[in-house]
Amino acid sequence: MRNRLHKFPIKIYYSVMIKKLLFAMSFLMVIAVSGQKKNDKDAVTEVAEKLRLAMISGDKSSLESLILPELTYGHSSGNIQNAKEFVETLVTKKSVFETIDITNQNINIVGNTAILRHHFYAKTNDLGKGPGEVTLDILLVWAKVKNNWKLLARQAVKSGK
Repeated sequence: MRNRLHKFPIKIYYSVMIKKLLFAMSFLMVIAVSGQKKNDKDAVTEVAEKLRLAMISGDKSSLESLILPELTYGHSSGNIQNAKEFVETLVTKKSVFETIDITNQNINIVGNTAILRHHFYAKTNDLGKGPGEVTLDILLVWAKVKNNWKLLARQAVKSGK
């Protein structure tokens, strides 16, 4: 009889310990997942800034390192470029950004895809057009490839602001 009473509290003890362990593991997983999203948002913010600087400099290797070969780059005019056309337009100075200011940036991470929206104001000096200004709202789609974020798609619309 004594053995039975002794085993019962041990079973309860183990049951409570297992529940506590499962709770702790679940808690750590939630923290890890939310931390990963925050780190991904920081990484997308950084790569978007690198793209902004590369568009101003027109540096071919910088631009190519930030995009996927499957890039589709949509302009507010309706013109759509592939990756090669996007890079060449900036490298050859057909399109020149003297400044680019980004505001109201919002990033959502969905799996290995980041959806970034922002307001885009730039001073331009395009070949054959001279100085100008452009105010756009932009949608960028970034894909995570081997822990690096690469631009997959971009669409601009003329801003009402």
